[in-house]
Amino acid sequence: MSDSTSTPSPISGSRLDEGEEHDLTADLDLGFDGAEDILRSWRKGMRPDPDLTVSEWADEHRWLSSRGAAEPGRYRTARAPYLREIMDALSPRHPAQRVTFMKAAQVGATEAGNNWIGFVIHHAPGPMLAVLPSLELAKRTSRGRLDPLIADSAALRERVNPARSRDAGNSMLSKEFPGGILVLTGANSATGLRSMPARYIFLDEVDAYPASADEEGDPVTLAEARTTTFSHRRKVFLVSTPTIRGLSRIEREFDASDQRRYFVPCPHCGHMQWLQFERLRWDKGRPDTAAYHCEGCERPIAEHHKTQMLERGEWRATAVSADPYSIGFHISALYSPLGWKSWQQIAREWLAAQGSEEMLRVARNTLLGETWVESGDAPEWQRLAERRESYAGVQIPVGGLFLTAGVDVQKDRIEVDVWAWGRSLESWLIDHIVIAGGPDDPACWDKLTALLGRTWACANGAVMVIGKMAIDTGYEAPAVYAWARKQGFDQVAPIKGLEGFNRATPVSGPTFVDATIGGKRLRRGARLWSVATATFKTETYRFLRLERPSDEDRALGVLDAPGTVHLPDWIDTEWLKQLVAEQLVTVRNKRGYAHPEWQKMRERNEALDARVYARAAAWIMGADRWDEATWRRLEAQAGVETRQAAPVTTEPAAPTTPKAGTPTTPRRKRRAYTPNFMRD
Repeated sequence: MSDSTSTPSPISGSRLDEGEEHDLTADLDLGFDGAEDILRSWRKGMRPDPDLTVSEWADEHRWLSSRGAAEPGRYRTARAPYLREIMDALSPRHPAQRVTFMKAAQVGATEAGNNWIGFVIHHAPGPMLAVLPSLELAKRTSRGRLDPLIADSAALRERVNPARSRDAGNSMLSKEFPGGILVLTGANSATGLRSMPARYIFLDEVDAYPASADEEGDPVTLAEARTTTFSHRRKVFLVSTPTIRGLSRIEREFDASDQRRYFVPCPHCGHMQWLQFERLRWDKGRPDTAAYHCEGCERPIAEHHKTQMLERGEWRATAVSADPYSIGFHISALYSPLGWKSWQQIAREWLAAQGSEEMLRVARNTLLGETWVESGDAPEWQRLAERRESYAGVQIPVGGLFLTAGVDVQKDRIEVDVWAWGRSLESWLIDHIVIAGGPDDPACWDKLTALLGRTWACANGAVMVIGKMAIDTGYEAPAVYAWARKQGFDQVAPIKGLEGFNRATPVSGPTFVDATIGGKRLRRGARLWSVATATFKTETYRFLRLERPSDEDRALGVLDAPGTVHLPDWIDTEWLKQLVAEQLVTVRNKRGYAHPEWQKMRERNEALDARVYARAAAWIMGADRWDEATWRRLEAQAGVETRQAAPVTTEPAAPTTPKAGTPTTPRRKRRAYTPNFMRD
């Protein structure tokens, strides 16, 4: 035993200490077939992979195919230097777990994502999910981009078997490789989004995703849920050209990040700045003279300086991210390298878009990488906050002639807004009431009933009750019907919101609907009014944008414009944000036809809904159709001095001589209409 232990090992000893090379395979018998192949594989496996970043891998291994690239050949990150830091943030050694890239069209973002895919297959294998807006687009991407990516790179060809071989693990939507798998799917497929756990997720063109995947929820949220088990090792890459303000997913993600901008130096003064469209200037009608003007020295920068500017550029964060592991990048077409899109082309396309809202929207999205603000936007809530008024200690200011209430029923509460209305639909918010409990709590309904008998004081000391209360039936309709039936339909109007603008009237009905209480079928249901909410939302936002007279104009007797909305100083900012929580956008259906549609920009919008319901109640009462005599009677009841109605037309008076076909026999005078709430 002592002899055997004293014999030196062939892989250790003084020869290694002295620096002499020793072949570990020298004593092996290599006289059998295939020995050299085994040794070659063994040596390759023992050699550690080079520690590359995604951009370094792309420069070394990526080749661009003529099938999907305008500049085929070896990939060079130096061609678009701004992509280097974005790609490197996707490398395993980088601490970022969530990378957002909001960009203009054709700046190389998708190729950066493809470089990441190649890097994962070659150097950091694991399960990867790539999500495109639709399954059809995922198939086209697989054929047009991923297949050439694999075929033109020797490092990837040997890891992904050809799709035509049997049991290759390489299909159109699935690419298997040693240590991992790449699955492609569409954002419209909930099954594809929850098919497997994933360490890496590439979400391309997220603003083109549908609102919900097969009615199962937001596609981005469903996809990201696949990374839960990978904790800090996950990487999520979100890329998109933005679309509409408030609806854009990529803008929302970028705003929540550290908002990095690419700062480049001025070739004249060296001032570091990020390029903004406002500083691209040209002579009137001559886009060929376009040049960028430095914000430091104001000197024009010619296009040929761009290459050097991009090489010396650097990303700088302009905000603080709520999540330290979430970073965001934004870039416009102004950074497009020479030979891709010039400043002159950008100026020419911008000029060509003038006069067309649809073309301007495309230009802002694809050239500037910014969201489009629809013309139907409500004013900013900060502007409304500045215009809040004090009602000088009265509940109903002078001019308010009758009250309506809009009721929004929620799961755990009922919210009520009481509005006073005057001539020409001028309105004042009088009260905002939140009743805790929800529709399953009888005490909640009792408190709502009490509001029907409550009074609010006018400026002259008189009191008013709610003339009509409109209550939404969208949540717990049977409970709403039962309560409304118990109160009677003279003062209460159950309503149902309908989408769309192309309706003959904004409110239709009432219709009798069946209601079931405790399983009992009622012979005659509640009286339900149908309301085109889009029409009243558009009207409300138009009224909110009306300019107010200045103090000098008021001193001269200038009145507020018809439809002016007055908001009290006691209302809080949350309510104001809810009032402007939706936006009118243009959407296209499956057949490509465009139509306007109201969509939410934030989760809560109860204030806007309640306003629409209160406005519908005013319509149901007849405020849009009352004659002058009715308005005068209302003013007499409220003790308000009669004001002349605002003129509705400036056409010249009709000639005294009757025209042909005009009846000359005087019509029988109609009996003046008296609304129910004014009757004794």
